[in-house]
Amino acid sequence: MKKRIYYFLFLLITVLYTVQSCNYIGDAQSSEEQIPDQVSYNFDIRPIFSDKCFTCHGPDANKRQAGLRLDNEESAFKALKENPSAHAIVSGKPQLSEVFMRISSKDTSILMPPPSSNLKLNSREIDLIEKWISQGAKYETHWSFTRPKKSPLPKVKDTKWAKNEIDHFILSKMEQKSLQPNQEADKEYLLKRLSLDLTGLPPGIAMMNQFMADNNPGAYERVVDQLLKSPAYGEKMALHWLDVARYADSHGFQDDSYRSAWPWRDWVINSFNTNLSYDKFITLQLAGDLIPNATKEQILATGFNRNHKITEEGGVVDEEYRVQYVIDRTNTFSKALIGVTMECAQCHDHKYDPFSQKEYYQLYAFFNNVKEVGISSTIGGPETYAKNPMIQISNDEVKNILKFINKQDTNKLIVSVMGDRDTLRKTYILKRGAYDAPDKEVSAGTPKSILTFDNNLPKNRLGLSKWLFDKRNPLTSRVFVNQLWQEIFGRGIVKTAGDMGMQGELPTHPELLDWLAVDFMDHGWDIKRLVKLMVSSATYRQSAVISKDKLKVDPENVFLSRAPRYRIKAELVRDLVLSSSGLLVKTIGGPSVKPYQPSGLWETASSGRGVLRVYRQDHGDDLYRRGMYTFVKRTVPPPVMGIFDASNRDQCEIVRLKTNTPLQALIMMNDPTVIEASRVLASKIDVEPLKIQDKVIKAFRLIVCRKPTENEVKILSQYYNDQLVTFKKEQSRADKLLAIGEYPNPEKMNKYSVAAMMQVITALYNLEETITRS
Repeated sequence: MKKRIYYFLFLLITVLYTVQSCNYIGDAQSSEEQIPDQVSYNFDIRPIFSDKCFTCHGPDANKRQAGLRLDNEESAFKALKENPSAHAIVSGKPQLSEVFMRISSKDTSILMPPPSSNLKLNSREIDLIEKWISQGAKYETHWSFTRPKKSPLPKVKDTKWAKNEIDHFILSKMEQKSLQPNQEADKEYLLKRLSLDLTGLPPGIAMMNQFMADNNPGAYERVVDQLLKSPAYGEKMALHWLDVARYADSHGFQDDSYRSAWPWRDWVINSFNTNLSYDKFITLQLAGDLIPNATKEQILATGFNRNHKITEEGGVVDEEYRVQYVIDRTNTFSKALIGVTMECAQCHDHKYDPFSQKEYYQLYAFFNNVKEVGISSTIGGPETYAKNPMIQISNDEVKNILKFINKQDTNKLIVSVMGDRDTLRKTYILKRGAYDAPDKEVSAGTPKSILTFDNNLPKNRLGLSKWLFDKRNPLTSRVFVNQLWQEIFGRGIVKTAGDMGMQGELPTHPELLDWLAVDFMDHGWDIKRLVKLMVSSATYRQSAVISKDKLKVDPENVFLSRAPRYRIKAELVRDLVLSSSGLLVKTIGGPSVKPYQPSGLWETASSGRGVLRVYRQDHGDDLYRRGMYTFVKRTVPPPVMGIFDASNRDQCEIVRLKTNTPLQALIMMNDPTVIEASRVLASKIDVEPLKIQDKVIKAFRLIVCRKPTENEVKILSQYYNDQLVTFKKEQSRADKLLAIGEYPNPEKMNKYSVAAMMQVITALYNLEETITRS
């Protein structure tokens, strides 16, 4: 017993020592960072105040202590309410500034933040505040709330490296950090990266051969243009937008029955393929129904704002759910289009950003006039697949006008869209955000800290869209440019792409973000042009190889001295497997499909009502569609996709998680789609008149998208021979393996050699390199 007590005491002391050591190391590292010559409020001081001070001395009046606001210049400089002879900040005089005196005090009775808050400033943070006050304590408007400016290109030492304007900003920061850019990636790696980023699909052998053989000037630009023209480009671009728009194929909540929203998804894909400008793309989704003489296509686009969850459960309070729908639209608008956390002001003034609760409900008012109710129908048949307001799309319209819609039958097709009431519904501030606690009435408006709403604009969603695309709006262009940068480089210039407010991370390259934002506006909000600009840069074209020195200096690759390396999205893992095996059905658009899935998942989580109570797997071509068409039931999202970090589409999602778990390896080794793809590709390669080594090379190129080394060919060929011997001894094992999946086997097939090649191909699918964008 005593030994056990000593053992646990030893463990406890070890853990406490480790935690304390980590804290010390963290503080030490923070303290070692050099204090800049000129301290910036936006980039040096505001993050400290926001983390450590704004909870009690910030925008939220209900939580404010001592009447002091440190987010407001006027309040920070005036005499203190509790001590009129003292001032929180005295310009140029830290020793007379109560802020500095309190944060640097050794007396815990006056120390700020108080020890009870468990917040503490380290020595570097205290020194920064002291130097900032000494330099005049100049306040600045938060960086993202100031209009972006197109600054001159920075001067760089290596003038030959840059291929376009982006590279000047990136290289300038690298040189400041004594970093050198990597060499350009080998053509094979570069083509795979480019193809995955622009189409979400691996390049075929014909494209690889063509690109490798093209040594003429402009070869890279030609392949970029070729990929941008591919119909798969629109699908790849739409994938992120489906997360943003919280697209799903079910209504959500407990019953979670079917929703026919897929024609809106077809519209999104078509919009990217036809390069609809971003301002029109968003305006149609926000207010297509309010455009004079709106067309059916313009109205369909507004399905964006009806993608939220809708209840079909009897006995609910109608107004409670109607308010939830409006709140969802308000929060989605804020996060997706202006990159701020307005939802934090739903119940009270925002604690960190300059948004009042009143302003939240003024923004809410734009979405509060829709002709909808909390519950329009309980779970039922096809008439419940969309909710009012809705449109019906006929076969004639699909044939003659809405040609981008992939309608495959003659059944009635209805889609939920936006449509306002004839009379204005009053909007009130809701006390503590409660639907049944209305307070003061408000009219539609926008946060003044971003851009005051022009009274000449209509106070509806169309007016809101005009406000959004006013070139004086500091956020709209920055937010989309940052999201696109994230999609291409794996991380936004602002890492917190859904939050550019005071609690969001600072931009790593603020001048570059502003330059791109202004350039995007100046060129008509042209999305394809912006994509091409990014992928044409020398920054993008670098090798992903990482040295020990670079890993030490820049472990997260913030300064982009190498190409980012990360696992591709869940849907693209499926796409790569199907495409490389030849199974992929490249049909664009149409209803969502139900591929292989473990049995019993829907049934276990179902309310027992509706057409989605049981999972009915599809067959034929529908088993081999792209991952973005996989049916998303909100209460039971696709399990394979979820394991690879796909969104469950419950709410707007700007940044997906990137995890690395054993479950992902188990999926790649055991998922029927992967095994079936291995079988189909193996049976094709097996009948080709090639040596084993050449068959291995072909499979490797199709899957990994490069030529294997001699050693790789040797290892895989030996593995094939070993497996061939095994299957000849264990015939039943080969039969079992070849029976996985519904795609038919060839009539004449050497089952032993096909099974052996299957194992080689499955091994290739399980390589980290295969599903990694590098």
